[in-house]
Amino acid sequence: MRGLDKMIIKEIPKPSAGPGNVVVSLEYVGICGSDVHYYHNGRVGAYEVDLSQDYMLGHECAGTVVEVGDGVSNLKVGDRVALEPGVTDGTCEFCKAGKYNLCPNVEFLATPPYHGCNEEFIEHPAAYCFKLPENVSTMEGALIEPLSVGFHAANQGNVQVGDTCVILGGGCIGIMTMLSCKAHGAGKIIVSDLVEARLEKAKALGADYVLNGANCDVMREVMKLTDGKGADKVFETAGAPATITQTPFLAKRGGTVILVGLSVKPEINYNFAQVMDKELTIKSVFRYRNIYEKAIAAVAGGAINVKDVVTHEFEFEQIQEAYDEAVKNKTDLVKAVIHIS
Repeated sequence: MRGLDKMIIKEIPKPSAGPGNVVVSLEYVGICGSDVHYYHNGRVGAYEVDLSQDYMLGHECAGTVVEVGDGVSNLKVGDRVALEPGVTDGTCEFCKAGKYNLCPNVEFLATPPYHGCNEEFIEHPAAYCFKLPENVSTMEGALIEPLSVGFHAANQGNVQVGDTCVILGGGCIGIMTMLSCKAHGAGKIIVSDLVEARLEKAKALGADYVLNGANCDVMREVMKLTDGKGADKVFETAGAPATITQTPFLAKRGGTVILVGLSVKPEINYNFAQVMDKELTIKSVFRYRNIYEKAIAAVAGGAINVKDVVTHEFEFEQIQEAYDEAVKNKTDLVKAVIHIS
């Protein structure tokens, strides 16, 4: 991106594989909601793009290994891989405790100041490249990243068999959270959004009920569907102030609110009287940890269908059109991917 709402394509040096690293010829890169926020607004929460220089977006990716560095034994040239985009230091207290997503020194693709992966080739640590089974495509491999967010959200919410789950936001992360809750055994899943195409996609992929917030009172409808109790687990995946503030009202007494979506606005009013009265648990989601292998196995085994989440595919040369569509299309775009090679 060169400034806001503008993409350019330029030549950069092709990387080579250093010790412990591989070079991957990228084939698919997804467009995430955070990419859209950076592209259109220049920031997501506390993270801001330096608009005085070019900045490469993209962090959901997969491709084929074309070069292997010294010391790499788990991968070979020709292996198809999904890339986990956050490289941690491995030595801090959070890494040592297994919560490496909280590493303060993480270098995460397309999170300022680190560049992303909207490019033909990338050098990446082999330890963060996960081999794809034969029956998992590289397009599905690129979707392992957002699926991992949904998996982590379900884990944070401790979704149990039979739970009633409300998911506010039917975009890619909302649907990935829905699929993950379903895989965890949720008994009733209600998805809310303002875009009918997203709700249709959620319904097709397994939502029990969908609610269009433009046409109904979501809180009233959720209460009807839960016999006035509210939901065991309420997931906010849109990152919208309006839906974030709804969450404590939709949760049942003793329930859990899981905040997944990142808001452009860093401070939002919240009704803590509801939290205190209901003794709610509030959990937040920051990316994911220790998920990739399980997520790939779930896709390979047919437990989760990620490929049908994609509604739009663009060639690399259409990257300006792709990002503009992701910003402006509120009618039928759920998930867009870019085909690199």
